[in-house]
Amino acid sequence: MDFITAYHRAPYAADPRASRGRLVAEPASPTRSEFQRDRDRIVHSTAFRRLAHKTQVFVPHEGDHYRTRLTHTIEVAQIARALARAMGLDDDLAEALALAHDLGHTPFGHTGEDALEACMEPYGGFDHNAQTLRIVVMLERRYAAFDGLNLTWETLEGLAKHNGPLIGPDGAPAARYRDRGLPYAISRYDAIQPLDLATWPSAEAQAAAVADDIAYNAHDIDDGLRHGLFGVEDLREVAFLGQLLAEIDRLHPGLEPARVVTELGRRVITRFVEDVIGESLFRLRAAAPGSVDDIRAAGRPMVGFSDALAEADRAIKAFLFPHMYRHPSVMKVRERATRVVSDIFPRFLADPALMPPEWTRAAEAKGDDEAGRARVVCDYIAGMTDRYALAQHRLIFDGSADLR
Repeated sequence: MDFITAYHRAPYAADPRASRGRLVAEPASPTRSEFQRDRDRIVHSTAFRRLAHKTQVFVPHEGDHYRTRLTHTIEVAQIARALARAMGLDDDLAEALALAHDLGHTPFGHTGEDALEACMEPYGGFDHNAQTLRIVVMLERRYAAFDGLNLTWETLEGLAKHNGPLIGPDGAPAARYRDRGLPYAISRYDAIQPLDLATWPSAEAQAAAVADDIAYNAHDIDDGLRHGLFGVEDLREVAFLGQLLAEIDRLHPGLEPARVVTELGRRVITRFVEDVIGESLFRLRAAAPGSVDDIRAAGRPMVGFSDALAEADRAIKAFLFPHMYRHPSVMKVRERATRVVSDIFPRFLADPALMPPEWTRAAEAKGDDEAGRARVVCDYIAGMTDRYALAQHRLIFDGSADLR
């Protein structure tokens, strides 16, 4: 199937000219669409710059070629834009969502998130997707007229509903939030500007979410091979990867190992991207949505993997979980990173003066509201880079944790 066609905007694409607008009204730009402006504000944000020094899986001192949150984000944005362009979507919106999707991640990757979630359990919890929303609507302070980035409703919707509807038609939290309720930041903002939490997001947001999965699969395989956590031969036990490796062997017999890894990564991305485009166009043609609101009301995702590639995705993740994410060398780093976050949180909560002056003032302004002060401390720690968190731990404690 030939996906290379003249770029056109489909009737179900999000239209920047019909945006539901920004919380604080602003004059239109004469040179950029509303979604282009969102993308540019995200790229110029402080939180975006910090992604360069936040861990994906490995901590930065383990090598110069492993992914950080920033390199992962750039890869997701490239894939999201390719998907959106092929399906006639607004690729600026898809790119903006991809560039912003990890802004709320803590230092030390998912390890830091787990540790911060444990610290915040008595105070409303922590969720990195919700923290992303909190950053772009409140914590970024760059503009004279408003806090946050004042992004369009469509971008905020896509960030909040990154993984689909958050509540059911009856208003009850979706399954993943049933026990603990909606994340604090999302429920708080939804009360100010409702984000239609019971519906699916735009197809652009769905494309960005799928692009995240594709990028993870490709670069975690690459990083795991580079780190020696597993070898190319181990990957052959995953049927999908074994087929790709057999294709490389057939076309390039005797290829040096480093090039085999690169060829494998290219093929993983290409196969998944082509599958998503084909499957999504099939779903879209069957549903025949006439507008972006039809996408939201479809009751199921319109962008996704075919059954065969969904199984391949599950198989890759099932392989990576024990071979990479729970590998003993990675777990050793995770344990030490957990200690850093778990140590500094209660110290900052007990003594806000240990934080920089602006954060101290924000915590003290909460008075006797311990949950409010905890949220300020959470915001401060969540925004840290790996090296800054280590430096803060070193300042407060003797014999600071060493991740190596």
